[in-house]
Amino acid sequence: MSKREITIMLADDHRIVRQGLHALLRAEPDFNVIGEANDGLEVLELVRKLNPDVVVLDLMMPGLNGLEAARQLNKQMPQTKIIILSMYDDEGFVLEALTNGVSAYVLKDAGSSDLIQAVREVVAGHRYLSPPLSDRAIEAYEQMARAGTMDKYETLTTREREVLQLSAEGHTNSEIATRLGISVRTAETHRSKLMHKLGVHTQADLTRYAIRRGVIKG
Repeated sequence: MSKREITIMLADDHRIVRQGLHALLRAEPDFNVIGEANDGLEVLELVRKLNPDVVVLDLMMPGLNGLEAARQLNKQMPQTKIIILSMYDDEGFVLEALTNGVSAYVLKDAGSSDLIQAVREVVAGHRYLSPPLSDRAIEAYEQMARAGTMDKYETLTTREREVLQLSAEGHTNSEIATRLGISVRTAETHRSKLMHKLGVHTQADLTRYAIRRGVIKG
């Protein structure tokens, strides 16, 4: 009896990376890569359209970072399993990913078999973490995080997080409005509110915060 086909979508802003992942995954007879996206906002559109079993997300993407894309996808398309592909082995990123509905966290310097195993594990309903990451380390980090104060980023709305990333990437209010399908005035309002919540006052402060928080690459 043949295995059920597993449909997969890839999201990474580097075309050569997507091509490599595509070649790796399609070598598995029951894997079918049905779509690719090069930024976080495109991911949301394509997942809603294609309804894949699994989406492989780069942690750092333009438009919308992988963690925020995962958070929104987990709410909108909970049946799609999410795998984060990242060069960062920081427990904070891993904990946030798991909190936002990610089923697997695979390091970019892991072996190719790790990603294949991750796909199979999440489809089977399990969680997968690339070595040297472990559930024990994540649980220890989670305990430390609970003892701290609430992250200001958590007070932002979904739209404010989108505006934060696009602003930090250097887009104007007009460009943000066009990208998100809102008015310029609304974009300005969201930007003003998020800066107030974060306690930042200038574009430079906003960009520094986004880099420090891992919203965009430094």
